[in-house]
This record gives sequence, C-alpha cells and structure tokens, in this order.
Amino acid sequence: MQLQVLNSPFNEEQAELLNRLLPTLTESQKVWLTGYLAASQAAASQMAATTAIAEAPVAELPAESAAQPISKEVTILFGSQTGNAHGLAKNAGKTLEERGFQVTVSSMSDFKPNNLKKVKNLLIVVSTHGEGDPPDNAISFHEFLHGKRAPKLEDFRFSVLSLGDSSYEFFCQTGKEFDQRLEELGGTRVYPRVDCDLDFDEPAAEWLEGVLSGLSEAQGGSATPAQAAAVTESAESVYSRTNPFKAEVLENLNLNGRGSNKETRHLEFSLEGSGLTFEPGDSLGIYPENDPALVDMLLLEMNWNSEEIVTVNKQGDVRPLKEALTSHFEITVLTKPLLEQAAKLSANKELTDLLSAGNEDKLKAYIDGRDLLDLVRDFGLWGVSAQEFISILRKMPARLYSIASSLSANPDEVHLTIGAVRYNTHGRDRNGVCSILCADRLQPGDTLPIYIQHNDNFKLPQNPDTPIIMVGPGTGIAPFRSFIQEREETGAEGKSWLFFGDQHFVTDFLYQTEWQKWLKDGVLTKMDVAFSRDTDEKVYVQHRMEEQSKELFKWLQEGAVVYICGDEKHMAHDVHNTLIDIIEKEGGMSREKAEEYLADMQQQKRYQRDVY
Repeated sequence: MQLQVLNSPFNEEQAELLNRLLPTLTESQKVWLTGYLAASQAAASQMAATTAIAEAPVAELPAESAAQPISKEVTILFGSQTGNAHGLAKNAGKTLEERGFQVTVSSMSDFKPNNLKKVKNLLIVVSTHGEGDPPDNAISFHEFLHGKRAPKLEDFRFSVLSLGDSSYEFFCQTGKEFDQRLEELGGTRVYPRVDCDLDFDEPAAEWLEGVLSGLSEAQGGSATPAQAAAVTESAESVYSRTNPFKAEVLENLNLNGRGSNKETRHLEFSLEGSGLTFEPGDSLGIYPENDPALVDMLLLEMNWNSEEIVTVNKQGDVRPLKEALTSHFEITVLTKPLLEQAAKLSANKELTDLLSAGNEDKLKAYIDGRDLLDLVRDFGLWGVSAQEFISILRKMPARLYSIASSLSANPDEVHLTIGAVRYNTHGRDRNGVCSILCADRLQPGDTLPIYIQHNDNFKLPQNPDTPIIMVGPGTGIAPFRSFIQEREETGAEGKSWLFFGDQHFVTDFLYQTEWQKWLKDGVLTKMDVAFSRDTDEKVYVQHRMEEQSKELFKWLQEGAVVYICGDEKHMAHDVHNTLIDIIEKEGGMSREKAEEYLADMQQQKRYQRDVY
C-alpha cells in the first residue's frame, strides 16, 4: 500500500514515513488521525481512508474538530513525607526520559500552581499522612487544586500513584482526592489510579508500565514491562529497599538510667563494604523479625507443621513455614482487607457480620490493638491450610528510624535511637516488632537487613550560617544529634537552639553529656529542656518555647529554620499551634496572618517536620 506522492502535499521522504506508520496504527489511532486531519469520513476501505488522509490539506482544518498532537512533555509532581513518593517519582522520571519523553520532576511545594494550565501530561505520586492528610510538601498544592483558583483543565492527561497503609482508616486518601479533583477539572486519565499498601514495589511498577503504555500508545509506540519495572530501582547503590544490606551490630546500649519508665536503645551498625551513604535528616529502614514466641503460639493455635514448605512470593520462592512467619510476613497488625480475605477463606459468619455495612465503628474497635493470633482465636479459622493463610498476609514492612549520626563524624557507621514499645491490651502483653527485637534479642555481632531512606524534606540549610531551631522530645532527638555532629565536622557558624523534653532529668536526658559538651564548645548555641514528671505541673517543649517567645520570634525574623521531630498526633500538633501563637503575639499579627507566616516558612523550607 503506497501513498501517491504526486497528488498529495507530501514529499517522497514524508510519504515513505507515513507509509511505514499507517499499517502499524490501531483503529482508535486512525480515528484520532482522521479527526486531526479532517479527512473524509466516507472512506469505504482502508486504501480509501489512507488516500484521504494523505490528500487532506492541513490548512483546511476546521478549528472545532482539530485535536492537539500528544505532547512528549511530562510533569511528575510528588508529595512525600518520608521519601518513598520522592524516590518513586524520581525513578519514574528516569524511565520516561529513557523512552524519549521530556520530563520535569518536582516536589508539589516547588511547583508554581499557575503553571498547571501549561501542563498536558501530569503524573502525581503522593503519600497519605496521619489521618488522611496530605504530606507537608503537598499541602499548598492540594489547597490550590481544591480551591476556587484551580483552572479548568482541557486537553489534559493525568495519572495518580497513591501510597498508604491499609491499617489506617483513610487509606490513600490524599491520592484519591487528587485523582477525583483532576477529573472534576476536566482531566482525562492516561491510566487509572493505583493505590499502594506498604509493599508498594510491584503495584508501582505496574502503574508505570500502564502509564508508559498510555502515553506511548498516543505516540504510536508501546511500553514493555522490563522498561517499566525500573520504577522502584535506585541506581545510587547496589543495596536498596528491595535489596537490603546485612549490617553488623557494633553497639546496643540502654540510654535511660536505672528506675526510668522508659527503655531507649542506642544502636550502632557497620556500613563497611556496603557503599551506602546518607545525609543528616535521612532515615534507616530495618526489616525486623517477628517475636519467635508469637510465631510459636500461632503455629500451635492453627495446628500447623512448622517445617511445612510454603511459597512466600509471586516469584515462587519457598521457605519452611516457621521461617516464613518469622521473617517474611506481618502478623502483628490487622487491616480491613486482611479480615475480608480471611472471611472468604473461612466463611465464618461472625467475621462476615463484623465486616458488613453499618459495622464500621465496631470493626475499627476490633482491629485496634489486635493481631493475627487474636483473629484466629476469636473467629476459629482452623482448617485453613498454611499456604492459603499466608497468601493473604502482607509482606513484612520495613520500619523507618531517623538516623542519629553524621557519616562525616562516624565513617562507615550509622546510629539509631529507638524507644522500646511494650503495652498490654485485650488481655495480652504486646511488643513493638522492631523495637523489642532491638531491645531484647539483638546482640553485637548480629546482623539486620537495612537500607537508607533519603529524605529531602528534612535537611540542614545549604548556607551553614543560617540559624536552626530544633524541637525533638524523646526519641525525636535522633536527627538533631546527626545535625550537630555534622555542623561540628563542617565548622558551620550558624546559631543553633535545641528544645528537648522527656519524663525525668536524672534518668531520661538522652545523650546528656554530648549535648552539654556541644553547648560548652559553642557548637550548640542554646538549649532548653522540659522534664514533664519532675514537677507537679507537667511541662513540655511547647511551654519552654512560649517562655522564650521573644527571642524565638527574633530568630525567625533572622531567617532561622525550624525542625520538629517526634510524635505527630500530640507533640507536633501542639508545637505547631505554639509557633502560630508566638508569631501572632510577638509579630503583632492576626491569627490568620500568623498562620500565613508559618505557611510561607514551610514553602521556603524553613519549617520542616519529621513526624510519625
């Protein structure tokens, strides 16, 4: 089937190119071309249609029927609290560039919302934080998109990759909101939204493969799974989240004094031979093992053979059942999807009733604080095979901890500060999976699978003269030990101020001698502490901030960067409100103006949080 060059506006080279292209087109692509070139719709055969396309004069396109050519430009915006969404966005951008797309990857907080009207292909990678909230660096863009200033989006294609944790009620809420809003504004999905649980590698790779196919189909090509699978791989190190390094434990100490209500472990790991690097503000991911006592109780309850061989993943890897339950699967957290799968396996009426519509509050109350052993005991899931049962379990998720050391100060090492989690609920003692592994069972010389989680949302200022204010009660002190070690090594001249709090001065002043030495040497400029159980009235870090409100606001006016690390629900929330109070009072502003002031600081990366 050759094009007739003589009666068309194409030269021989163009005709040859078209001749090679047309036989490869799908029917939908031919329709699209037909609309674009305003060719005759009355073609009776493929030859006639092809001739019509070739002979249609471009200058005569009716404005209303002309479609725009698919843009090769792709914008990827990420909203990330811990760095997962950022890493996925960065690697997706790299994969798209390898396919010939012009890609811009940006944090939502760095993207100018008014530029949205210029974007034709938008990919969003976003996590959900807390109780269904956007991560800090997505707040401003989320507000813009859901506000009155959001533009109508015409000839606009998008796709959303949403990260979350199905044990939370508002699973992937932020991604769902972005997806719905972009559709409301007129956008068309290049690929449907994908919601990822903690084990996001495979669904993220499938999402990118789908996005590539959608974009490439519009370009007249196709994506291959091998190319798309690169979405979760990092080229920076041979060791990564999907290929962790087995790090040797060098030190494991209890930081709390005798008689403390708490147990806080200081751990030091060797990175020798790993090639892993990190910056202050990054986190360390650990893949822990479940408590052997809990695994044994589960095996006994279900009357399973601990040596039975089971398949643990889609790749067909096999392990003895006890090893699988110890190292490969999460058994201490219940989620609604898990209960739904268990109900299908067991056909238990009581469990089915609990999951029925109208029982949401009852289901939420049941899930809270219970584990897999409770589930099998309460609903009698006996008779289910071990292979069937583990097939519905989530993979063991990594635990992320703020790094408590500087690589410059401690080459080939990484330090952590981990609080041991122990509590009693529903008639049984419970333990934090990773924290109690570290507290009770981990000895120097043992190894743990680890990886570095880079976090660009919690970083020292580039200018070493910039003042910093650090608020980190309890184990929230960890990244600030890293900050000050780094500033000591680099000789940074900027002022530094630490607010630290815990229960008792005598037993709970974590790294006390180090802080006092840094204060004496001038590496740390100022320190305020709050020990809540040492006085009749409980005093917390936010109270110390209020006492220092004048000087604190002066530091803010001088350009100080504020960092908060620790518990989000209570401490970080209270500190946030206290900052607004101080700005309102000392700046002589209205509440609204004070909130804008803090929002502007956040936009300028002068207000950063590492909260959990």
